[in-house]
Amino acid sequence: MVNLKGKQKRFLRAQAHDMNPVFQIGKYPLTEEVLGEYEDALSKRELMKVQVLQNASMTAKEAAEFIEEHSEITVVQVIGKVLVLYLPAEEEKYQRYSTELPQ
Repeated sequence: MVNLKGKQKRFLRAQAHDMNPVFQIGKYPLTEEVLGEYEDALSKRELMKVQVLQNASMTAKEAAEFIEEHSEITVVQVIGKVLVLYLPAEEEKYQRYSTELPQ
């Protein structure tokens, strides 16, 4: 997990504003395998949204805690039933947001 400063979180929230959720959390709880899929997706995009559905077995806050405890992913924001997730890309060609993060 990356420790982000307030200015960096604001920057990432602004970048994610117009994004649509890439994954949905439904009635089946999050698992290590699902987090692996999130990490794969983030390795190519660095920033994405995940939506927690109405019938989900966990709240958005519980999902955020699980993600941060069991992976390297940073939860930038939890707003309503939407999570904004960030993981800096290791490959330079996918480093879109990590190179622009304000210091």
